[in-house]
Amino acid sequence: MKTTGKDHFVYQAVYRYLTLLISEAGRSATLRLPSLRQLADRLNVSISTVQYAYSLLEKEGRVYSIAKSGYYAQASITPESPGSGSDLLETVYVNARRPGMCVLSADDPASLQPLDSPLLMLERELLRQYPRQPQWQVQPCGELELRTVLAARYTSSTVHCWQADDVYIGADLRGVLEILIAVLGLRRTTVVIESPCDWVILRLLEAAEVHVIELPMLAEGVIDLQQLESLLNSEPVRLVILSSVLSMPRGSLMPDVHRQAIARLLGEHGSWVLENDCYSELDDNGDTPRLRDYLDPDRLLVFSSFEKFIGAEAPYGFVLSRHWRSELQRHFLLRAFRLSPIRQKAIARLLSGGRLDQHLTVLRRLLKERRTHLIQLLRERSDVLQIVEPQGGATVWVRSLRPVDMGDVFQRLLKQQIIIAPGELFSLRGLHAHHLRLSPLSHGDPDLTSVVGLLSDALRLAPGE
Repeated sequence: MKTTGKDHFVYQAVYRYLTLLISEAGRSATLRLPSLRQLADRLNVSISTVQYAYSLLEKEGRVYSIAKSGYYAQASITPESPGSGSDLLETVYVNARRPGMCVLSADDPASLQPLDSPLLMLERELLRQYPRQPQWQVQPCGELELRTVLAARYTSSTVHCWQADDVYIGADLRGVLEILIAVLGLRRTTVVIESPCDWVILRLLEAAEVHVIELPMLAEGVIDLQQLESLLNSEPVRLVILSSVLSMPRGSLMPDVHRQAIARLLGEHGSWVLENDCYSELDDNGDTPRLRDYLDPDRLLVFSSFEKFIGAEAPYGFVLSRHWRSELQRHFLLRAFRLSPIRQKAIARLLSGGRLDQHLTVLRRLLKERRTHLIQLLRERSDVLQIVEPQGGATVWVRSLRPVDMGDVFQRLLKQQIIIAPGELFSLRGLHAHHLRLSPLSHGDPDLTSVVGLLSDALRLAPGE
């Protein structure tokens, strides 16, 4: 190390030494790197020189530090450009799992205030009350107690009512949606869906070769009724997929009069509707009428999941339907979801005992506080974004005021260990190219102020289109 000559070039040699260590760690290893003092002694250089080399690697996203533990490097991931043949969604997922990343792309509301502890406590109590069920007694469509509670929770009148036999519970939302695609025979049919839309739904429809027609949400949080009517008249629409209350990721709350107008139009055409109810519990108001309250329940299916408002310990997805009973039962039986009956009973007790509703009141308040803080920072430190004021949920939908190459923005931030969710992820036909979904719930970089500044810089520096 003494052969480097001038002292101010020594850090480059330290930098090169560290990059070799990272490369030799293997493609899947997470490597703990030498401490500042260890490396200074090993290479016979000053601690400040080692510190500078580490800081360079940290800015490049190749090294991350943990307080009172040291420096680490994960050599398995090389960020790939979303425009170079790789899948942008895969790039987001993979890099979001790297240690030390600031993940602004996530949508995990329950992580702010999970119900894991009360759920697991209930489960332990129930394990003492119920003996282990024989395999032949396990119900393929879900535990009867939970299905009964869900049916009651979704019943709003004598017309809009559900029975336990109308409820089907699966291991996760993806599995439930895959069953629905098969049961409804959606392969190579035409489906109308509001846009932007959750990427899980879009990818599943795309994999099933469904012809997806996207209805863009307008600035007021509504869809164009004339455009919808024109599609219903001119296209062989098999199904219409709409949000129940909150249109995510925009976070928009559709005016009730518009919701009723949509229901009337769909009723006149006898359209089948699949209602996305995943985010309804996160509406700031908490009591906004649902779209299903105005629809014909005999032409309606509803799907949702517990994970968004309970947490990772309740990943189950579910669907409510009055029709296709034998087909749904057969597909759930063939899928053979391995669901814990006791865990399902515990979730049922959370719902029926009022514990969930108390939790939702707190969670909605905390989510609103986090969103408000992020929006305030965006307004103070960024003059390049237009914000769609959210009315629920855990994220904020924004648009660049200047048409930019969002792939370039993504890459600039990725190099600084920041993950965003570009708007193109929420469309199959290139809509929302100048939009972003941002989350204030990141468990990475706690300094949200500096992160917002880096985001603004990346947008300013990105080439225009």
